[in-house]
Amino acid sequence: MKTGIEPLRKWFGFSRRERRSSFILLLLIVLTILPRYLVPRASTEVEDFSASVLPGLMQAGISADTNGGIAGYTSNNGSIAYKISRQKESNSYEKDSAARVPARSFQVRREIIELNSADSSLLESLPGIGPVLSVRAIKYRELLGGFCSVNQLREVYGLSEETFNLIEKRIRVDTIKIRKIDVNTADFGRLIRHPYFERYEVVSILKYRELKGRLTGFGDLTGNKLLTAEKAAKLRPYLTFE
Repeated sequence: MKTGIEPLRKWFGFSRRERRSSFILLLLIVLTILPRYLVPRASTEVEDFSASVLPGLMQAGISADTNGGIAGYTSNNGSIAYKISRQKESNSYEKDSAARVPARSFQVRREIIELNSADSSLLESLPGIGPVLSVRAIKYRELLGGFCSVNQLREVYGLSEETFNLIEKRIRVDTIKIRKIDVNTADFGRLIRHPYFERYEVVSILKYRELKGRLTGFGDLTGNKLLTAEKAAKLRPYLTFE
């Protein structure tokens, strides 16, 4: 005997495949909606305060403005109330922590290079100084007997004024390392190798030594017109009269 429930069973009845498909579809829906409730979101909590509370808040250091969080509105009963928006504690803590950390400025410490002892690799660490210029600078240093001023680096062939301006603050010279020439014992080859000597000046010095004997100082060189005063000033760090 058929009952009145039988048509309903046929209407709502599902096959095994349909039940499996319905279960998978339901599972996908749950997995889509569930993260919204599990993952916390930054929200804004709104609290209502009556107008009588506002002076106390002002004294506590809360300012009423349109950006910081206290906004006025009219409640249903006609009284003036205020909304104070506050971020969650995690967000406010991060901002407060960032505000408490003082700003620090870091300055790269650069090594000051001593020109009379630096090798080619050390000179190449300077901006604008490559392998060619570093070798030229060392060769010129050897001819001089050492640098007595950083400005002498300008005399190195191929070193531009722009490059010198870049490295001027990063170089220094130690004049103790300068090798001096004894004017009274040096031969022609030793004197002429120095970049500041001209051939005629060396010849004049050697003739003076042959005729007059020893030179006692720069006064003899300039007084006997063996060197000009300007040339004597350039050579002063490199000559001795022992």
